[in-house]
Amino acid sequence: MFIIILSWMVVGTFISFYDHLVLLTHDSKGLSSSYSFSNSLSQHLVSALIGGLLGGSFLVFYINVWFQDKPYGYTILAIIFSFAIIILIIIIVKATAFGTSNGSFTYFLHDTSRIKNIMAWFVVVALTQFLLQLSCKVGQNGFGNILRGKYHVPQEEKRIFMFLDLNSSTTIAEKLGDELYHQLLRDFFADMAEPILNNQGEIYQYVGDEAVVAWDHQDGIVDNRCIRCYFDIIENIKRNQQKYIRRYGFVPSFSAGLHSGKVVAGEVGVLKREITYSGDVLNTTARILSKGKEIGAGIISSSSLLRELTFDAGFKIRPIGAFKLKGKERELDLNEILLA
Repeated sequence: MFIIILSWMVVGTFISFYDHLVLLTHDSKGLSSSYSFSNSLSQHLVSALIGGLLGGSFLVFYINVWFQDKPYGYTILAIIFSFAIIILIIIIVKATAFGTSNGSFTYFLHDTSRIKNIMAWFVVVALTQFLLQLSCKVGQNGFGNILRGKYHVPQEEKRIFMFLDLNSSTTIAEKLGDELYHQLLRDFFADMAEPILNNQGEIYQYVGDEAVVAWDHQDGIVDNRCIRCYFDIIENIKRNQQKYIRRYGFVPSFSAGLHSGKVVAGEVGVLKREITYSGDVLNTTARILSKGKEIGAGIISSSSLLRELTFDAGFKIRPIGAFKLKGKERELDLNEILLA
């Protein structure tokens, strides 16, 4: 919301300067007695502020929630209808607040610059919606990093990873069929989103029925976010259990593996570019998840990560023991994390 409002106010300022420069060209008849650059700038900024508050809220909290599974064209049609109402509100507010030199509301509405501004702002709104959908495809952090070119040159980072995997996925897929199983995964991953966002995590990738969540190391250990995220997802699934029972006949459960370490982050690909992490920590986290599913644990973590966290009375740590994970030479101490 903040980015949309700020960006639109910058656009409003740009339009004001553009209009002013056009009026000063040799082909222009010059400035009218009723024209004021400060008044024009104020009107555009007010329009951008109202549009950002109303339209930005509509884009972020409605269009991109209820229309997230629809094509881009569907969202544009919804935006056209809703922004027609918002434009009417803006016109009324501007006409009331600024008026005109002769005080005529009709004169204000008949000014053809209103049509020009509507056309310009329609392009801005359509572009904003396009960028919002693009951001949803690659993730907010990923989109920002791509724009900044942060990972053009690979760099080493310390990160926390959590692998989440749906339990009994093969059995469930056979029971539901491909189409209904795919819908289950969509609902399951959608209900993960809010807890992950609230705990400062980001979705690194989806692999079949598995999701990989990543944190910057410092962000993940603050307030045990990397641990709380798992239990917050469980709570969110429970809140939506009637939806799952109604649609699929059961409430899904899942397991998680948690580990941290250094990875190399960078952009890869030519025809399709994306930011990837490479390093032993990813393979180790996958092995930890497999061991957790093997012993029937909910979430298990390496001891090295748990030593960096500060647990309160709400959590209980159950040591599992040292295991030599598949493909690893050294044993790794693992622990199951439970709610006390």
